[in-house]
Order: sequence, then structure tokens, then C-alpha cells
Amino acid sequence: MSETTRTSPARTIADLMPPIMLDRLQMRALLVFVVFVIAAGFCLGGAAIHPHQFLRSYLVGYMMGLGLSLGSLGLLMVQYLTKGNWGFLIRRQLEAGSRVLPLMAILFLPIALGIHGLYPWTGKLSAEDAAQFKMQAYLTPKYFYYRAGAYFLIWIVIALFLNKWGKQQDHDDVPDLPRSRRFQTLAAPGLVIFCITVTFAVVDWIMSLDIHWYSTIYGLIFIDGQGLITMCFMIMMTAALFKYRPMSQVLVPQTLHDLGNLTLAMVMLFAYFSFSQFLITWSGNLPEEIHWYIDRLKGGWGAVMLAIVLLHFAIPFFLLLHKPIKRNLKTLVPVVVILFLARYIDLLWYVVPNFKDGRGVFSWLDVACPVAVVSLWIAAFCWQLKSRPLFPVYDPLWKEVEKLHGH
Repeated sequence: MSETTRTSPARTIADLMPPIMLDRLQMRALLVFVVFVIAAGFCLGGAAIHPHQFLRSYLVGYMMGLGLSLGSLGLLMVQYLTKGNWGFLIRRQLEAGSRVLPLMAILFLPIALGIHGLYPWTGKLSAEDAAQFKMQAYLTPKYFYYRAGAYFLIWIVIALFLNKWGKQQDHDDVPDLPRSRRFQTLAAPGLVIFCITVTFAVVDWIMSLDIHWYSTIYGLIFIDGQGLITMCFMIMMTAALFKYRPMSQVLVPQTLHDLGNLTLAMVMLFAYFSFSQFLITWSGNLPEEIHWYIDRLKGGWGAVMLAIVLLHFAIPFFLLLHKPIKRNLKTLVPVVVILFLARYIDLLWYVVPNFKDGRGVFSWLDVACPVAVVSLWIAAFCWQLKSRPLFPVYDPLWKEVEKLHGH
């Protein structure tokens, strides 16, 4: 008997298929999407009456949805490199999230078509702005489109291979070592390429909203934010699946504790990156840079910044320090819900103040667009997740899972 056979005794695809509750969740997500599209005028009224506001709000919602897909892809590669037990629990969820990337490429079209309504560098700049704009050769509409196409192509190709090889673990009882090397051979350089492309993408799509603002740590803030919002969603999804088999047979407090620790680590990284950016900018005291923070401290945005400090760092940080909170779904889920909402507030804080007519102004589209986009993403995620077993049938980590259960 091979080692792989011993680690996967008597498991079948049928035993590990996701519960039918995913069908209900998918339908509810689609219903929320339709309700917000119709009631809020997501595609018709909002775009026709307030086209610029629609594009800004849509950008916030789009970055949330894209963050869930990119966070899934990034964490999937991290798991293959570290081989942690935490990844076995949510690997199929991460795979499903990465397979939503083609949908996110399609949903990028409103941003691509509305580029002139979002980015000031697409229009005629004043002499003063042109003199301070250091990225004129880089930020042009033509290369903007080329780079966006390249980003999505790279992300989708990496996700395609990882998902293809991951699916084989349901059917092929092959030696563990070659399989692991195959994943790691792609994940190691893939993670480097992923970080580079995501950095360039957020520079193109978010940082360039203000042509006078530059930050070398900007990409890292968004990469960590994407991983954080994805981990929060995966923990919430795991809690929903824990009521049913096979998740109820696999999840143990130790694995949940690992997920809580990873969430805590990303919370601290986000705070470190964000404060480093603030400290360097503030200590430099350069007029062309410091205005970015001044705009986000005026009026109601100062209160928003305080909310981010509390909800995106302080409160989750102190709660996640406690071991019992991380080992219990009833206490861990409220913490990740707070973080999920804080990520939405943080994206608003990054996007909206870039527009002079939008400083301090909150629109109903700022709620409608993100809810619609995320709801559609969740529906697509459920559709992808229910197409495969919730756990790989022939995975070498089954042996470690059985040890945690005392088998």
C-alpha cells in the first residue's frame, strides 16, 4: 500500500462534496445583487444621472471584489510554499476564489471605459500640474489598457495551473513528492510576480487618482489588505460550512487558532505598513506629498480615519491576542466581520478624497456599488466552490489532519 493510499483511506469524492447550503447562499447573493442593481439604479440611474460618482463608487466595490480573488490566489501560493495545515482547511475555498478572476476581468470594463471620468492624467493638465507630474510617460490610456490586460492574463494563468493540478488530487493517487515540487515550482516565482503585478495594478488604478501623490509602500498595503479581507471571508465561510459535513469532521480548534494567528499577523502588517507610510510622509513635510493626508484629515474624513485605526487595527489586535477567541468560531467570526467592514471603510478613505467635489461627501452609490459587486462575487464563488470536493481526496496533509483528530 502506498503512502498516499494510507493517508486517504476510504474517502470518495461524494463524501467530501460541499453541502447544499451553498445553493441557498448563491441564490441569496444573486438576489441581493439584483435588488441593489434595480433599487439603487446601479447600472442605469446611477450611471446616467451621476456618471462620475458611479465610477468612483464602482471602483471601491470593484477593488473589494478583486481583492477577494487576488487575496485567494496569493494565500493559495503561500499555502503551497509553507505546507501549513491551515491551508488544507481553506484550500478549496481559495481555489474557488481564484477562479472568479475571469469574472473580475469582465467587471473591469466599466473602469476601462470610464477612464476619462476617473483619472486626471487622461485629460489636459495645467502647467503647474504637468510640471509636478512625474509619470507622464508611464500613465497613458494606451499603456494603461495594455498593462491591465497583462495583469489579468498573468493572474488567470497562475490560477489556471494551480487549480488544474489541485483538481488532480481528487482523481490521481500519485507520489506526494513530485506533486509538492510541482506546486512549489510555480508558487515560488509566481508569488514574486504576483506581488509585482499587484503593486503596478494599484498604482495604475488607485494611486494615480492623485497625480501628485507617490508612495513606494503603497502596493504592500494593498497586498496585505487583500490577504486580510480574503482571510476574513474564508473564516466566515468556514463558520457557515461547519454546520454541515464534511467541514464539521475536519475543523479542529488548533486549525482555527492558526487561521486566527494569520489574521492577527496581517492586521499587524497592515498597521505597520500604513503607519510607516504616514510617518515618512509627515516627517518629510513636503507640500506635494503631505496634502494627501491633509485631505483625509479634514471634516468627516478625520472621523473615518479614526474608525480605521480602531476597527482595522486596535480592536481586532487586542481581541486576537486572546487564545480562546481564536479557537472558537462564535468569538472569532465577529472579529473578522469587523475587519471585513473596516476594509470597505479603508477603501473609501483611499478613493473618495482624491476628488475635490467628493471630499467629505458620502453617496448612496458608495454602498450600492460595493454591495452589488461583492454579492455577485459571492454568487460566483459559491458556483465555483460547489463544483469540487471541499477537500482534496488524495492530499498528503490528510495524515496531519488525522493526527489532530487523534486518529
